[in-house]
Amino acid sequence: MRLDKFLKVSRIIKRRALAKEVADQGRILINDKVAKSSTNVGVNDHIEICFGNKTLVIKVDQLLDTTKKDDAERMYTIVSENYEQDFRK
Repeated sequence: MRLDKFLKVSRIIKRRALAKEVADQGRILINDKVAKSSTNVGVNDHIEICFGNKTLVIKVDQLLDTTKKDDAERMYTIVSENYEQDFRK
């Protein structure tokens, strides 16, 4: 499955166009390699996504072409979620 489609179907990023834009800017790594939106994602891959202040690392558990909201969370496991600065103080 393509990276941009996986991010949309899993609801990590809401729109596929936005997922494509983030990936093509080089802000997504798959198994420590820079990934483009067309890169294939497989089960057990580790995906690192940089959202400005936040870095999210997930492990792909399963690939589904379409999902309901409840099933989307089963597609991945969050490995870590780091913030450069904590603005909650």
